Amino acid sequence: MAYAKTNGGVVSNHSSKHYRHLKNIYEEGELEEPATCKEYLQVQTEGSRQVTRQVKFYNLDVIISVGYRVNSKRGTQFRIWATQRLKDYLVQGYALNEKRLKQLAQNMRELEQTVQLIRETGQSEALLAHEAKGLLDIITHYTQSFVLLNQFDSQELSVSAVNENITYEIEYAEAVSAITELKMQLIAQKEATELFGNQKDNSFQGILGNIVQTFDGEYLYRSIEEQAANLLYLTIKNHPFNDGNKRIGAFLFIWFLEKNKHRFKKSGELKINDNALVVLALLVAQSNPADKELMIRLVINLINNR
Repeated sequence: MAYAKTNGGVVSNHSSKHYRHLKNIYEEGELEEPATCKEYLQVQTEGSRQVTRQVKFYNLDVIISVGYRVNSKRGTQFRIWATQRLKDYLVQGYALNEKRLKQLAQNMRELEQTVQLIRETGQSEALLAHEAKGLLDIITHYTQSFVLLNQFDSQELSVSAVNENITYEIEYAEAVSAITELKMQLIAQKEATELFGNQKDNSFQGILGNIVQTFDGEYLYRSIEEQAANLLYLTIKNHPFNDGNKRIGAFLFIWFLEKNKHRFKKSGELKINDNALVVLALLVAQSNPADKELMIRLVINLINNR
């Protein structure tokens, strides 16, 4: 991670104003000082002699945070620059994603043609070879995944055959206790800091209440899949914690499926393995809030991949 000196960028001239902003950033819990600031020994020339001093360096997160707090001409210039970079990223990122989606559609068409060709000629001697048979097995095994990708691309995902036998609800106190245990384990592995799992407000309790809300004695989210998908989505997207929202969302998601005996396929395989869980959490985190229902349906379909 790159760091900048306090006399560079918007954190300049060691002014008390900038250090006041830094102090507030850390005290308010916006950032954690050990993770964003480092001290290095540097040799500096002062007059005719050289002296060694401790110099603080701050990373980009701090520079941006201070830049949006400083009320000065330099701060205004920084905000204009940062806003333009963000706009460029969003516009170019959208164009890039649009290009990728078009390529995915083309790949799906080519895949369908390949599958059809293999099926039509599947009895020939050439395709009974070990390599060709292996290719056919792979395509057959992952057919549902290809179908989901195509439906996601066209926003035509539908939900069917869900399991309404909900036998377990996550209680708030129990969830907080479990998250605390997870935090201790991650800190021991140096994979988290004290900020992990600290609640910003009462929104996490509200999320759990939202998942199990009822009307006329019936769950509004009537299936295990719906409740699990919404638990994952809301924990990640609503950011109820200062740090660790994606990891906590993924943890609660798996915990809920496990408690409702819905974590494994009939074959004994995990419905959502480790790698798929990571990708799913990142996909939810980066998704457009306007696509919430599409994301929920995607998660439900992945859980239902029997």
